[in-house]
Amino acid sequence: MQETQDPVITSVKPKSRFPKSVPYIIGNEAAERFSFYGMRSVLTLFLVNQFFNPTDNPALTDQANAHANKLHHLFVMVAYALPFVGGMIADWFTGKYKLILYVSIIYCIGHVMLATFDGGLSGFELGLLVVAIGAGGIKSCVSANVGDQFDATNQDLLSKVYGWFYFSINAGSMISTVAIPWTYEHFGPKWAFGIPGILMALATIIFFSGRKKYVKVPPQGVNRNNLVFITWYALTHGSQRKKGEAFLDVAKQNFDPERVEGVKAVYRVMMVFFFALAFWAVWDQCLSEWTLYAEKMDRVVNVGFAKFTIYPGQLSTFNTIFLLMFIPLFNYVIYPWFDKRGIKTTPLRRLGTGLVLTALSFVIIGVIHTSLDHGGSPSIWWQVLAFLVLSAAEVLVSITGLEYAYTHSPKSMKSTMTGIWFLVVSFGNLITAVVNGLIEGGGWWATALKGANYEWFFVGFILVFVVIFFIVSPRMKERNYITDPVIDGEVAANTNSL
Repeated sequence: MQETQDPVITSVKPKSRFPKSVPYIIGNEAAERFSFYGMRSVLTLFLVNQFFNPTDNPALTDQANAHANKLHHLFVMVAYALPFVGGMIADWFTGKYKLILYVSIIYCIGHVMLATFDGGLSGFELGLLVVAIGAGGIKSCVSANVGDQFDATNQDLLSKVYGWFYFSINAGSMISTVAIPWTYEHFGPKWAFGIPGILMALATIIFFSGRKKYVKVPPQGVNRNNLVFITWYALTHGSQRKKGEAFLDVAKQNFDPERVEGVKAVYRVMMVFFFALAFWAVWDQCLSEWTLYAEKMDRVVNVGFAKFTIYPGQLSTFNTIFLLMFIPLFNYVIYPWFDKRGIKTTPLRRLGTGLVLTALSFVIIGVIHTSLDHGGSPSIWWQVLAFLVLSAAEVLVSITGLEYAYTHSPKSMKSTMTGIWFLVVSFGNLITAVVNGLIEGGGWWATALKGANYEWFFVGFILVFVVIFFIVSPRMKERNYITDPVIDGEVAANTNSL
């Protein structure tokens, strides 16, 4: 009798599919980033030429430039301070979809005001504030909304969709920083600010069109187990702290102990973020101060078969190009090369190196500005070189900072850490705005930071952070939540030397 065998039953896992909502989110992000970076590419130049020094009076140059730079950095400060607030409002009260939609409409109104009030400073400043509220209000929700669209059946596609999300950001900013400065030169400020408004309206329409396809996570209500409430409780109940207890441990009697430990992790990461403050105090100057220097440089480029002029606002395009080159170069070539030779490219080492490169990029700009002060007309390729060095620094500082925030904070605090990272960007721009405000006011600051002394001041500013970083970093306590185990339910802090 021939034996029969039961057929082997194999289950084939169905192929993962992207959610149908993804194209709407990607399209929305590309158009929104076009609007944001497009208007910024000509903002400082426009403020100087239209309001603060329209006659190009040499006696007014320093104060006019300082006033324009101050407004630009205050704008960025507001835009990057609000993601923390917007994220909380969405999580607690409105949900991400409603907040993104309603604030995007406000965003559009701000762009309309910029294009309408290009001849009046008060109206234009109000438009800047409204745009900053719009850009900042939705910033923390848009990227989180991407993750909300995925579930257990397609989690494997999440890294790919964030790759496309990042691509859309860079595509939008790259196209806008080429197109809008050209528009400004040939068609004036109304179109230069109007086109970004049209793109923001398009972004809103694209987002609204996908309304029936989104996974909409409802608001969760006010969550008391967060950094603000736990820190406030610890501050107001310090007298109840037992001997030997850490500052925040007293909050465990009224809050989830795991969340309290998470807040401790947040403060440890914030110590590292403090040093990134030096980077963000200067990075946005490549979109403000640097455009003013570029206007006076030799911007005619001869590449043999063609000869053309680069407009000042177009130079920031090089930052995007260099970033797209450097991210794979550092991840797949430079970091592995050092690691194989026993020089571990730890996050702290990357951050320290990035700060040194940031200072070097400002040395280059300082040399350029010194030449301009003496009547020279240096080639625009020197500023391209500065962008190259600053872009390498951005990979080492900005991307490393985001990675550090993710790996060194518990799951419950990762959104909080993203909001705090944006606050660091905000505070960095506040520092630059204050410095420019002091120059604008005249007196000692205006004399001390006249001309190229401005750059040398920031070189010294960064180097102070570098020196302190190399002294403090070997003593920093770190806790990697991806690789380090939890010991007895508590956070195990270990010291990794630089």
